[in-house]
Amino acid sequence: MKKYIAGCLVFLLGTVLQAQQAMHESDETLLKEYPVLFQQQAAEYRALCYQAFNMAMAQIDALPRRKLRKGKLAIITDLDETIIDNSYHEARLIREGKSFSSESWKAWTSRSAATAVPGAVEFLQAAKQKGISIFYISNRDMADVNSTLLNLQKLQLPDADTAHLLLMSSTSAKEPRRQRVMQNHNVIMLMGDNLNDFLTVFEKRPADARKAATDSLRLEWGKRFIVLPNIMYGEWENAIYEYKRNLSPAEKEAMRQEKLIGF
Repeated sequence: MKKYIAGCLVFLLGTVLQAQQAMHESDETLLKEYPVLFQQQAAEYRALCYQAFNMAMAQIDALPRRKLRKGKLAIITDLDETIIDNSYHEARLIREGKSFSSESWKAWTSRSAATAVPGAVEFLQAAKQKGISIFYISNRDMADVNSTLLNLQKLQLPDADTAHLLLMSSTSAKEPRRQRVMQNHNVIMLMGDNLNDFLTVFEKRPADARKAATDSLRLEWGKRFIVLPNIMYGEWENAIYEYKRNLSPAEKEAMRQEKLIGF
């Protein structure tokens, strides 16, 4: 009888643990689904993108003609989730129950199938018509240069050539590449979905330090710095996890809970 009861208890415990695991996996799936659904389905997302590019265009339109005539003006922009939309890759990973991998990313980029972020093409074409050069600084790998250029050319983005596309070669830090552009151009605007796209002060910094740096630059946002929305991934998430790698789902959940501010 005791063995029978013990066996029942073990069975019940196993069932409870399986149920908890299933609930946890369900929660993790929802955490991934909502950001992708927001980017693909929310009219609010499109509105935020149009708002960003409208502000950017207003800044370009306000430039004195003499500054435009002098030439050598440039815009530096990120690509992924700033100019082109990769939510399709994220959606497929969710459907297949997989996590990000370099293999899955390569399979996606090789298709040259990313669509344009709402308002991006029109803005960059208008800026180019005013004589402003466009430089794309992305942390895509150099092996993706041909497929990336093809993608940009399909979207009819200006300056879609090797001279204006600076991909990652040795370091993910973008400042050296920004400096290369600034050697020969007057960079009047930077665009990105990640604050690392603007200044090194944001790189690998705690969340509070990133917020403080953002506050100190409050007059630049919407003017020289144009930020696009991206809640699917980014440095903000790494900051929550304190840049620790190989955390388990349970450890990540605990850190997220710790960062929540209630009342």
